This record gives sequence, C-alpha cells and structure tokens, in this order.
Amino acid sequence: MTTVDAEEFFDFQPCSSAGLPDPEPLLENLATGVIEILLGVREVQQVARWVTEPTYDLLTARALIARRARASQQHREVPGFAISSVRACHPADGVVEGTVVVRSAGRTRAVAIRLEGLDGRWRATAISVL
Repeated sequence: MTTVDAEEFFDFQPCSSAGLPDPEPLLENLATGVIEILLGVREVQQVARWVTEPTYDLLTARALIARRARASQQHREVPGFAISSVRACHPADGVVEGTVVVRSAGRTRAVAIRLEGLDGRWRATAISVL
C-alpha cells in the first residue's frame, strides 16, 4: 500500500488545457481587476476565486502599499484606463502565460499573468504589474 502525503492529496490538482475555456477573457478580466485593486476601486477579495493563495497574499500586500501611496497624495482622482492588447502563449499543457497592456492618460503598463489549470479551471499562480 502506498502512502500519499495529505497536503498533496488535498492540494489543487493540475488538469489539461483541453478541458478548459479560452484563457484570454480571464487574462483581460484579471488584469482589469488588478489595476482596479491598485487604484483602490476594487477589493482584493473580488479576485480571490481566480488566484492561488500565494498570489492573493502578494496582491493584498501590493494593494496596501498602493493605498498608503494614495493617502499621501493630494488629489484623489482615479485615472481611467483601457486594455490595449492581450497576448497569451501556452508553454506547456495546462499552463498559459499572458501579457495584458493597459493604457491610461499618462502611463502604459503591462500586467504579466501565469495561469495554470487547477481543479478544472484556470487560476492565476503569478501576477506582476510592470
């Protein structure tokens, strides 16, 4: 009889890309959500379903830093932004690495997202705003 590590048994189970939906709408929606979190118009909890716990923790920390930076500024106007482009590549089965370009009046940023097929759906295992 083989023994199975309880954490491995109860952890997220990887799945193939074949059974998962097109990742590009999720890439665009997650990038929009992350930018809105950093602007202070959305709570981190609203994207919790689509990210892994370590990614959630990093977003929470980044949101706190952004909140402190906004508190020290005089103006509180939230800049508008638009998605310029979404690119996705599939380096392995069940893995998508995407880049979403986000433009605002004075700045263009890229949001890099790694999605992995876990438990039958895409979940972000890494998000970085560049």
